[in-house]
This record gives sequence, C-alpha cells and structure tokens, in this order.
Amino acid sequence: MEHWLPVLWVALAIVVLLFLTIYVKLHSFVALLIVAVMVAFLESMPLDQLVAAITKGAGNTLAGVGLIVILGAALGQLMTDCGASKRVADVILKTCGVKYLKWGLLVIGSIFGTAMFFEVGFIIMMPLVIGIAREAKIPYMYLVIPSLAALAQAHSLLPPQPGPVALMTSLNADSGLVYIFGLITLIPSIIAAGIILPRFLKGLDTYKMPLMGNMDESNYDKLRVPNFGISLLIPLLPAILMVSHTVAAAFLPKESTVVYVLNFLGSPIISLFLALLVALYVFGIRAGRTFAEASNSISSAIKGISVVVMIIGAGGVFKEVIISAGVGEHIAAAVKDVNLNPLILAWLITAIIRWATGQGAVSAITAAGLVSPLLGVYDIEPVFLMLACAAGSNTITMPNDAAFWMMKETFNLSMAQTFKTWGLLELVNSVVGLGVVLLLTLFV
Repeated sequence: MEHWLPVLWVALAIVVLLFLTIYVKLHSFVALLIVAVMVAFLESMPLDQLVAAITKGAGNTLAGVGLIVILGAALGQLMTDCGASKRVADVILKTCGVKYLKWGLLVIGSIFGTAMFFEVGFIIMMPLVIGIAREAKIPYMYLVIPSLAALAQAHSLLPPQPGPVALMTSLNADSGLVYIFGLITLIPSIIAAGIILPRFLKGLDTYKMPLMGNMDESNYDKLRVPNFGISLLIPLLPAILMVSHTVAAAFLPKESTVVYVLNFLGSPIISLFLALLVALYVFGIRAGRTFAEASNSISSAIKGISVVVMIIGAGGVFKEVIISAGVGEHIAAAVKDVNLNPLILAWLITAIIRWATGQGAVSAITAAGLVSPLLGVYDIEPVFLMLACAAGSNTITMPNDAAFWMMKETFNLSMAQTFKTWGLLELVNSVVGLGVVLLLTLFV
C-alpha cells in the first residue's frame, strides 16, 4: 500500500489539473505549477527541496527542450516565409496526381511534422489542402485526415520536436535509433489513420467546404524560392546528422574522430542550430530577403511559441517534483508484480496525462519522470520505451487540447464531428503506433 499512496497523489493531481484547466479555465502554466506544489506537500517534501526541484525542473527543461522548440519554430517560420514550404507541397502533390493525393499528403504531413511546430504546420498545410480538394473536386475531409494524421504523428514521434526530445533525453535513448525505429513506427500508423480510417467514416462527403483558399502566391513573386531538393534537405538536416552519428558509431571505434565529431554535430541542439544557420542564408539572404526580414521571421516564430515554451517549463517543474518526491520509484515498485507489459503501462500513463493536461509535449515530459524507473525494473530497450510514451502522448484528445479547438473552429465542425475526425485519427495513430512498437520488441 505504501507504494500506491504516492501514485494516488499524482492521480489526484491530474484530476485537479483537469478541473482547473477545463472547468475553471485556469491557464495551463499556472495550473501545472499549482499541482506540482500540491504533490510536493502531499509527499511531505521539505521546502528547500521543493524550491530546488522547481528551479531544476524549469531550468533543465527550458535549457534543453525549450531551446529546441525555439530553434525548430524559427526554422519552420523561415521555411514558410520564403515559400519553401509551399514549393515542397506543390511538387509532391503534382507528382502524385489526384489518384495518389492522400499518399502525397502523408509525405508532406510527415515532413512538416518533423520540421516545424504542430500549430505552424497546421496553419501552413490546411489552406493548401482545402485548395487542392476544391480543384480536384474531392470532399475535403478525405484529404484533411491523412494530412493531420501524418503531421501529428511525426510531431509526436520524431526529434527535434519537444516531446520526443524530452523523452529521448530522460530515457537516454539513442537519437539515431529514435529516428530509425520512429520512422518504422510512423509509417504503418499514419497509413492506418490517414488512408484506412476514412473508408470507415460515413458522412465525410457531407461536410461543408470551409472558406479557405490556397496560399497567396503573390507573397513570393519577388523572392527566389529555393528548389524542391534544397527546400526538403534543410528541414531534414538534423535527422541526417543524428542518423549519421548512429551509423558511424555502429561501424567505427568509439574513439574515432569521425564518431567524435558526428556525436557533436548529431546532438539535437547543435544539429538544429546548424540547420537554422543554413536556413537563415538559404531561406533568407539567398532567397532575396534582408537580414532584418529574416530576423523578423525568427522573432515572429519566438513570439508565436513563447506561451507554449513556458507551459513546457511548468511541465518540467511538475516532472521534477514527481522525480524528487520519488513517485517514479514508487510506481516502478508498485507495478513490479503487475501482469502488464511495461510498454503498455508507459503508453497508458502518458495517455492519461495527455487527457488531463491537453498538451502532448507536457504529457511526454511528465511521463518521462514517471516511467524512467521502469528501465531499472524491466529489461527494455530505451528507444522502445520512448516510442511507447510518444505514441501515448498523441492519443485521442479532449476539449482541453488546443489542437481539438483548432480542428473544430477551422472547419466549423460540431463537437461530435470533431471527435469523429480528429479524435479517431489520433486514437488510431496512438494505438497502431503502440502495436508497432510491441511488434518491434519481438524482433530486436
């Protein structure tokens, strides 16, 4: 029973968090800090230890994940403002033709989900998708679902997005293996959610076309938009560097200079920073923009995600309090004799936190502190535990989730229609993703 009491405190904190964010409408940043302090007092944590946990939790999270979020948002904004995002979308969609539009949108959504923050990718992609649906005379929701399935799942599984990076760091998962197995997990899940799911959803062709058009091409008339290859290569540069390090480490001695250099270049922050510097030149100066204009894109990106960064910082505080109070160890001890696969347990813990907080990145960061002790109890490859949590952070969402309302209000859907489309595609993404991870453990 002693092991379950701290678990009960965390469960109570999540209920309180749900109440504060949904019913009281309190800002998630404040609500997360309140429940963090609540757990500390319930666990009788000394006051000086609580102050240290708050400082460490916010500092470490903002220094690592926060910086990565800012760099990723800046890269995505530079790519968007020079027309490179539209160039990638146009080429892929023209290549696919009407018959394979859904498959092309899976590719575009995956690229955008990896390269930029979800909200940014949503804003960029949806006008394109609606314009394409109108021209092709296809019910728009048949194209929206695969686009968002890929966008959301790539955002949840692959660095440099904040949730995967936080999990990867906390669980000491190899970044290259995260990309390799993350892609293996990504492909079946987005096919299930984006291609197969819509075939079973009746009435999608009755949804009224929203008043959205294609992106305004006149904005790019005076710019030298990079070609397709360059536009695609730069946002994928961090992934290339990370995977290169993993491959080199597998075949070369650890003391090799190549491995040493790629270890530096392939770290999440450095690889993303290098990509940003290249983007600043290619998507900025070379595209015909001044340094001031390119800098404005970066400023706009930082302003757009500043609130999200602070919420992530508060999530880091909640996580650190849980760790400092020893709740993670208690959970590991409590479930040691429970007949439940640890990957399913990790998925479930993350999904519950996602339902409570309405934040994928926050649920991943918080779950990292809860599930990391499982590595000491079970013989689990860290990358699989990381991916199970990442899949759990992308499950069906409640009305306390910003993405839920973005979907509902953008397409003027009812609550039932939002759950039917956004809710089910997220659920399929999450469950199939977990299933793929469980299958991988049978072979690796």
